[in-house]
Amino acid sequence: MNRPTAVAPPIRAHTPRPETTLAVASLGTFVALVAFCAPLGNMPTVAAALSAGPPAQTWILSSMSVGLAAVLLTAGALADDYGRRRVFHWGAWLLALGAVVGAVSQEPVLFIVGRLIQGVAGAALIAASLGAVAHAFTPPAARATASGIWGASVGAGIAVGPVLAGLLDLAGWWRGLYWALAVASLVIGQVATRALAESHSAVPKRIDVPGAVTLCAAMVLVLVALVEGRQGNTAATVLCGVGAAVFTLAFVTVERRRPFPMLDLALFRRRDFLAATLAALATGAGIIGLMSFACTFLVKTMHVSTLAAAGVIALWSGTSVVASLLARKLPARLAGSPQLVIGLAGVGVAMLTMTGLSPDSSLLRLVPGLLLAGVASGLLNAGLGRQAVASVPADQGGLGSGANNTARYLGSSIGVTVVSIIALDPAGTVDGMVSGWNYAAVTTGLISLVGAGVVGLLVRGAAVRR
Repeated sequence: MNRPTAVAPPIRAHTPRPETTLAVASLGTFVALVAFCAPLGNMPTVAAALSAGPPAQTWILSSMSVGLAAVLLTAGALADDYGRRRVFHWGAWLLALGAVVGAVSQEPVLFIVGRLIQGVAGAALIAASLGAVAHAFTPPAARATASGIWGASVGAGIAVGPVLAGLLDLAGWWRGLYWALAVASLVIGQVATRALAESHSAVPKRIDVPGAVTLCAAMVLVLVALVEGRQGNTAATVLCGVGAAVFTLAFVTVERRRPFPMLDLALFRRRDFLAATLAALATGAGIIGLMSFACTFLVKTMHVSTLAAAGVIALWSGTSVVASLLARKLPARLAGSPQLVIGLAGVGVAMLTMTGLSPDSSLLRLVPGLLLAGVASGLLNAGLGRQAVASVPADQGGLGSGANNTARYLGSSIGVTVVSIIALDPAGTVDGMVSGWNYAAVTTGLISLVGAGVVGLLVRGAAVRR
């Protein structure tokens, strides 16, 4: 007599909860931003340890921006077509590699290479994370809340990076930051394999190799031109600028002819996409450009420690975290694109309040402006995260994230260059640097206000069309 055969229970695929996806994605973005901002908290120590002169110091501060901006759009497209979890996972492992290179470096060139690797890795993490969040949260209200939390992770990374670097600097172990980043990245990469939901486009496209190569070359050359311009290297600036223009034209030509381009140029005819992209560019060129110089300004003119300067700047970035988390409470008519206008106008006004300093001004003079800038930046971070994916087709969230963050980091490179040219006094006097700060704050404030006006016109035009 045959015994009945036992039937094994069905094996259910593990599907991570949306909240888990959001937590892992936000943590990856946080670590990438910690790495990005860390040199602001210990630059003098790193420069001394690596025997880095002024040109090398400029590249230490700028190299991660080059890596980020060069591949963000490509990373977003790859995440959409080949899996956001996959790109996120490899981004985390690559960030660990870049951090190890930084930790073991004994001279500036290798350290800069490590920063470039960290930039490429950060691009993968940021683009894939926001794309994954957009896929996990589809209802508008839920996506607004998730975008606010993701935006808060951006502000948190900016706040923690310099402070953590400064604390480890005081402990005499600046390399410890990079070892910690390596460990954290490895853990995040491993956790992502189980805790991050995989998602990709319904109809994946082939890799647009010509588009990726020409865009990467154009971005690298324009960023190198900006970095060399800050050092007064006119020949290299002009040469790289011409090369960037040539590769940009090549990219546009390639994308217009390919049946499945990496970036559909028709997106720029969408007012919401154009508004989000210009808002990101103005954010980088405005508040990020000025705040990138703020630590140097405070150390050299108010004679505070690097750690204390990082703590002061944390008033801005820390406030932005809270504002990002509360942005979901905005009335529906102010959320989305109008939120970008409010944020840009807010940071513009905030930077104008930080002008009029004298050599006798105290740190307290900057506090109101930093707090106002923090609130406005929080609205921007949450709004940019939301609009980056809302302004593109539903299955192209990674591409939207990549395009938006490319504009942000390109803008920051432009802003840092403009501020450096305006604010740095060749003689190194306190009076000269204070005067330079005042001019730089006015300039970046006006950039933000003009950005708010242009985005406002685009938003109004879109509303009229509807």
